[in-house]
Amino acid sequence: MAIITLTSDWGTRDPYLAAVKGAILSKMANVSIVDISHEIDPFDLNQASFVLRNSFRSFPKGTVHVVAINTEADLEKPHVAIRHQGHLFIGTDNGLFSLLFDEKPEEIYEIDIPQDSNYFTFPARDVFAKAAVHLAKGGEMAELGDPLVSLVEKVAFRPVVSGDAIIGKVIYVDRYENLFTNITEELFKRENRNRPFHIEFSVSRYRLRQINHSYGDVPEGELVALFSTTGNLEIAINKGNAASLLGLGADDTIRIQFS
Repeated sequence: MAIITLTSDWGTRDPYLAAVKGAILSKMANVSIVDISHEIDPFDLNQASFVLRNSFRSFPKGTVHVVAINTEADLEKPHVAIRHQGHLFIGTDNGLFSLLFDEKPEEIYEIDIPQDSNYFTFPARDVFAKAAVHLAKGGEMAELGDPLVSLVEKVAFRPVVSGDAIIGKVIYVDRYENLFTNITEELFKRENRNRPFHIEFSVSRYRLRQINHSYGDVPEGELVALFSTTGNLEIAINKGNAASLLGLGADDTIRIQFS
């Protein structure tokens, strides 16, 4: 059975999600529709890219991923269909895909197909659903429109190595208030060189002097640093709320200082 995933900032209270699912099912009844998340903060491309980056590879290759964040198109930000690492993506070329992928996708096509209504405020229902079903049925991406050479670039902040320190930032806070940073395990191991270190935060007196393997390595209520399954440094509290305790949120600074 074909799989179409949905990622959006719609929430679940309003009719948008149901309308898009209905549009897909009206065109292809035998399809599995999977919700990745509809709790992305409105228009937050960074948050959406983090959620997708850490979920899409878990699906079978050939899955179609509809990404509905800031979906209105214009001449500079067209609707696109993308093939990358065996997966298919549909969305607006507003910079999100440049944040999602580490390298240029194999194929990019501008979507130029008739939409399903005379309204232009709901492309996820009137354009994306039709394009997703076309691809889920095995249709060629080239039938959706003309090829594009590149994507709109939105530059993500990269961690900086400055002297004996790595300076990064919080890029995501999950529902448990765990803080995910843009400092990767690979970067830490390269710069560590078996030196003592401490982790400090921009707005907090707390410091951490080791990186553990799991939340349970510290008593309940204690701060812990670990590399999560995303490969990123995570700051958490065992059965607690790190973001509230530390007063940290997205874009706040995290610093690893080596001795």
